[in-house]
Amino acid sequence: MNVLTVPLTTWQQLHRHGLPDGLYAKLVSLRSDGIPAVALWEDYWIAKNSIVRSRLSAMLGISAKIPARLTQVRRIDDATTFHFLDINHLNGATSSKFRYGLFLPKQYYRVLPEDFAYDNSASEILVAVATFNNARIFEQHGLPFRSHELIRFASLQGTNVVGGLDKLLNAFIREKSPDDIMTYADFEWSDGRGYRRLGFEERGTVAPQKVYLDLNNMRRIRKRADDSSENTSIKYLTVFNLGSIKYVRLIKQRSSDAH
Repeated sequence: MNVLTVPLTTWQQLHRHGLPDGLYAKLVSLRSDGIPAVALWEDYWIAKNSIVRSRLSAMLGISAKIPARLTQVRRIDDATTFHFLDINHLNGATSSKFRYGLFLPKQYYRVLPEDFAYDNSASEILVAVATFNNARIFEQHGLPFRSHELIRFASLQGTNVVGGLDKLLNAFIREKSPDDIMTYADFEWSDGRGYRRLGFEERGTVAPQKVYLDLNNMRRIRKRADDSSENTSIKYLTVFNLGSIKYVRLIKQRSSDAH
């Protein structure tokens, strides 16, 4: 596995000229050769270290494996979702309309490693979460066509819930009957092959997006605070992600895939 790191000093030198030369092409080349590869920014390593380590461990196959068939799926509330994603998702929590969780009942705690930290007195453990937005409705043949977005998916740090996303997607499909589900693969971490295995098809790419890095706390934001006197201590660095790949899973057949 290859981890291509980008230090902040590189950004400070190149942020006016876009991405470091050859980074995107290098990822494409490695992945086309069958070599797992990620691009890791220094600010993520500093501010989200435990999440980064957990994701790398999952990719290397050394995380605690939890079969999704042992879990129970149900809707969860907003507070539970935000708390889980803030701790376990690299991009944190964001607003959503529908939220689902996978819970491991106590009788199956035996699948966890002996040194795995958890509350043994709890009757269950929330081990994975997926969130979806409200439907965007399009007209097809005079009938409404309902498209939902999978916004976030994350597993509990230190675990790999095998089949977890598939189980969460199926629960959402049973309950909400979408016509399709779309999502985005973060190119820094994936080319989306996991989505393809779940029946998603690639539908184009999204160009690298500019964000601002608050150097005081290593947090990325979309919009800078006003440069007023009370914010003079805030220092920003303009950075770019590597973009993403759009994927769509068609649930109901239609004549046109464009939307």
